[in-house]
Amino acid sequence: MSRIVLLIMGLVLSISARAQYDVVPLPQNIQIQKGEPFLLSNDQVQILAPVTLMGEAVFLQAYLKDVTGQVFSIAPKREKRKTYIELAISPNVTESEGYVLTINKKGVTIAGGSAAGVFYGIQTLRKSLASIDKATFSIFLLPSSIIIDAPRFSWRGMHLDCSRHFWSVDFVKKFIDLLALHNMNVFHWHLTDDQGWRIEIKKWPKLTEVGSQRSGTIIGTNSDLDDGIPYGGFYTQAEAREIVRYAAERHITIVPEIDMPGHMLAALASYPELGCTGGPYQVGHYWGVYKDVLCIGNSKVYQFVEDVLTEIMDIFPSEVIHIGGDETPTDKWQQCPKCQGKGGQTHFTKRVFDFLTSKGRRVLGWDEILDGSPKDAMIMSWRGSVPGAKAAEAGHDVVMAPTTHCYFDYQQVKDTEFEPSRCGGFIPIEKVYTLDPAPDSLSVEARRHILGTQANLWSEYMTTESLVEYQALPRMSALAEVQWTQPERKDYKAFLERLTRLTSFFELYHYTYAKHLWPDRQIPNRWQF
Repeated sequence: MSRIVLLIMGLVLSISARAQYDVVPLPQNIQIQKGEPFLLSNDQVQILAPVTLMGEAVFLQAYLKDVTGQVFSIAPKREKRKTYIELAISPNVTESEGYVLTINKKGVTIAGGSAAGVFYGIQTLRKSLASIDKATFSIFLLPSSIIIDAPRFSWRGMHLDCSRHFWSVDFVKKFIDLLALHNMNVFHWHLTDDQGWRIEIKKWPKLTEVGSQRSGTIIGTNSDLDDGIPYGGFYTQAEAREIVRYAAERHITIVPEIDMPGHMLAALASYPELGCTGGPYQVGHYWGVYKDVLCIGNSKVYQFVEDVLTEIMDIFPSEVIHIGGDETPTDKWQQCPKCQGKGGQTHFTKRVFDFLTSKGRRVLGWDEILDGSPKDAMIMSWRGSVPGAKAAEAGHDVVMAPTTHCYFDYQQVKDTEFEPSRCGGFIPIEKVYTLDPAPDSLSVEARRHILGTQANLWSEYMTTESLVEYQALPRMSALAEVQWTQPERKDYKAFLERLTRLTSFFELYHYTYAKHLWPDRQIPNRWQF
């Protein structure tokens, strides 16, 4: 090799940075190959994609600009003297959400089993450049490799409560971007509860005129002190459709939740005739479980439910509709002549189930609906993993979201003196990482019914958008690896190293995250400034 060539190679290495493919979540198979790396520089590299993958190409272009500072043009066809990052859907990739990322000195190919698979391959390529200083480097070396990857679970979700506290459309989109970064594909959107009804229903306009507003909020943890400050907000149907579109572009399905027959105080305040007593009711100020619920012996309640769900189905194309079903006191039913002998919540759930399935949708509810519900009902296990295991063994499809590992409104550290949230509970990031939603203790058949897992962010004590981010991050990254990576590939110590690199994206996109794992990033002395 000539001296000139050696000098040129040395110069390239001095101004280049090397990609690292062990990202979060960790791909299933990374094979480093012999041979020269691919040189990523916008002078010679273009993005090549068919029309059907143009959306993914635009995302890749934007992501590469964010991490490299360079704009890579999108080409409709090959040209001479150019190298390419080529996007393609391949029948050879058998998993729909799987992909094969091939890198050598001639180019990069991301072949997916579907557009979603291509999108996840793009995420891996994007994150392989994490923590590289784009101001220092102008050329990026991508080592020759073959990455073969596909998710462990089909349901990889995050939940967000927009009832107790209302989050802006822009923030919901920012939250969806966070799901995309972590290869998540389900956004469980909690839209109604006792403390606020947050989605426009045209046939029942008082739901937002009255139910979206409360005249005050309790201070602290259900103290006797109320701030008396009016609070409210809701999403118009147009705004909700825009958010649905935004999520779909990132291969994320929004599963809406309208919690019923309990957690309906905001609806009762809007339409008192739907309750057992006729009211008066007011939108809830404090947190917890209210005894006033829908009157299951009132025929108008079922018309109300069907009207609401009809409009929800028109807004949200998701096959799955979440109907809640948790924490429903029976006190009012026991005292109500109309509700006597009506079969309680089992009867109500069956009515709603039959309506939704007649429209081609699937019903998902919290694990309280398990007893007496049809086998086709999906169960979300929150009171630990035992109800989910029981449901799976009985043949129900299950999403694991146990309070033991997946309630991200809980505290992240034991010493909460300097924590911003007042919520109880304790789930450190290492505990999230240990979750196995489908352990070997379940039968083989039951494990087939575990669709996946998600974490929940209840917003009683999350009063700002930055606090939502703080409670989610970095535990969300640990959950992403639970959702995506096969158990035998997981290694917590190695994960922490990869997570440290990933935090450069949190900072790049201005997310607030908890820094307990990085004490040097925290305020140096909390008592002296």
